[in-house]
Amino acid sequence: MVRPLKRLLSTLVVLCLALAGGAHAADLEGALRVTGRTLLDGNAPRDFSKGRLGSGAADLVFSLLASGEGRYTADRWQLVGRYDGGGRKYLTFSDEDVLVQAAALEGSVALGTSLGLGVEGRAKDRRGGSRDYSDLMASAFVEYAPDARLALRLRAGAQRFLYRPDFAASFGGPAVGFLARFRIDRRHALSASGEYGSRRYPSSVRYPPGTSPTWTGRRQDGALLASVGYTYKGPVALGLTYTYQEASSNSFGESVQRHRLSGSAGVRLPWRLMLLAQGSLGLNRYPDGVYLSPDIILLEDDEAQNTLSLKLVRPLNGHLDVELSFAMYGTQLPRNELYYFRQVGGVGLTWRL
Repeated sequence: MVRPLKRLLSTLVVLCLALAGGAHAADLEGALRVTGRTLLDGNAPRDFSKGRLGSGAADLVFSLLASGEGRYTADRWQLVGRYDGGGRKYLTFSDEDVLVQAAALEGSVALGTSLGLGVEGRAKDRRGGSRDYSDLMASAFVEYAPDARLALRLRAGAQRFLYRPDFAASFGGPAVGFLARFRIDRRHALSASGEYGSRRYPSSVRYPPGTSPTWTGRRQDGALLASVGYTYKGPVALGLTYTYQEASSNSFGESVQRHRLSGSAGVRLPWRLMLLAQGSLGLNRYPDGVYLSPDIILLEDDEAQNTLSLKLVRPLNGHLDVELSFAMYGTQLPRNELYYFRQVGGVGLTWRL
């Protein structure tokens, strides 16, 4: 893990433990999960092709993911933490090997029965492949929860993003955001979130072809993220989310608008089986007619705007599950006939504590 990530987490741990130090009654809970998978990747090098079904080379891949989370509650204080670490290893395409670590830590104090204050931090470090980066964020927040049905959080902080393959895509700057959840009844719930960040880059502004710049300056972006979602918990678990992302840049060819509609469903089947499905459709718009930025969206398989995945899970005992999974990813580049298509399927085991 990079040094800034360690410093961020260490500072938050010290601060949150100091907050919790005056508590009397305490409650500690946690969970641990480890998943191993063997998969066949139908387009391991993530190649684009002229055909809709693609022509990438297949490869065998092994993956391991460990997740741990914990919550410490004492009187009016609360400390919540989560850590995820994992990697994947390709048999032939070693350039696609990846090691990922992500951590989040939050400490808060209740001010009365409905108001709370706190600090939070998150960090992600990804090594390998074409997306080699570190993403750090720290913020302070105020939360209002008058009852079990409504929760509203406002936060303000700063973000630092380091993209190692091309430092010109690294940025830093302040960010503000909100998160709102409303439970209609025990089965239906709504959510909304938004975030805006002012990003400053080390690279110079890019000008449109054929123009004569009258001044030189550094690239600056405004990054907007907004989403609304609905969930249903009944015989079938359903979720639907619409997300809008916009990066407005003073540099030519580095502005983009993204629309994404995602859905999920889960249903119990006979023989103790659980079927899980997820899908998404994406649409991009480029105000300058072209997209030249090396920036990336921090999502796994973000090169695919359209996705569909299925997973069949069956518990073997109280701590061990076996799963079969299959996923498809696809998109088309604008203004040409290049298509991206990838299929991944395999089997896995999950141990839970």
